[in-house]
Amino acid sequence: MDNLIDIGLNLMHSSFRKDREEIIKQANNAGVKQFIITGTNVHSSHMAAEYASKYPEILFSTSGVHPHDAKQCNGHTIFELEKIAQKKCVVAIGECGLDYNRNFSPQPIQRKWFEAQVQLADRIDMPLFLHEREAHEDLYNILKKYDNIAEKSVVHCFTGTKQEAQNYIDLGCYIGVTGWICDMKRGRDLQEAVTVIPPEKLMIETDAPFLIPKNFDVKPKKNRNEPKYLPHILKTIALCMGIDEEELANQVNKNTKEFFKI
Repeated sequence: MDNLIDIGLNLMHSSFRKDREEIIKQANNAGVKQFIITGTNVHSSHMAAEYASKYPEILFSTSGVHPHDAKQCNGHTIFELEKIAQKKCVVAIGECGLDYNRNFSPQPIQRKWFEAQVQLADRIDMPLFLHEREAHEDLYNILKKYDNIAEKSVVHCFTGTKQEAQNYIDLGCYIGVTGWICDMKRGRDLQEAVTVIPPEKLMIETDAPFLIPKNFDVKPKKNRNEPKYLPHILKTIALCMGIDEEELANQVNKNTKEFFKI
């Protein structure tokens, strides 16, 4: 496992401000060779693209507005996201979707700007990097209207049930799994759900600095998730799926490279 790809890394997060290069170096030493930096609003998408551009073939980024930030969107937002998406390092539209767990933006506003980003991805023929929390039915119903784009979507940081995973797979979506699966209490649904995810529809990610795995033999000194923990997450997923670790790593890499064209 020497060439893993972290499809969801919040590298521009303030907790990484002082050691971004070291973070990437340590991950490289652990066998994680490529990274996609998540954009969550116009500003962070711009920052992610600027940073990723300095490290071609290693760092990539996304351009999108997270549902938490949907209330900040205006008439210029989609134009700005499209402009950022033209950069060579940008490989997807997102992180976009619906989050009814926190409701930091009103639900109708979330739905409006999510659909606008789906239409953008469809128009410029780019993959979608999705966020969904406690909003499965609405997100599923919006995606269902866009058959073409559903097959070019990955439900990032999936934490739902077996049935929800199956619904997304039936639409043609890929599923991104994080260290949430390493939480023996909160991650039980996900441990079950991965049993219905075909290996050819799976991708892996840390969502660092969030969601540090909870099942380390020795707890790290820093309570900050880092991309160097991706092999540990893969190992846990392989155990839950009952698949050989190396075999799963090869399949996941193939999926990721073909999906994001990296």
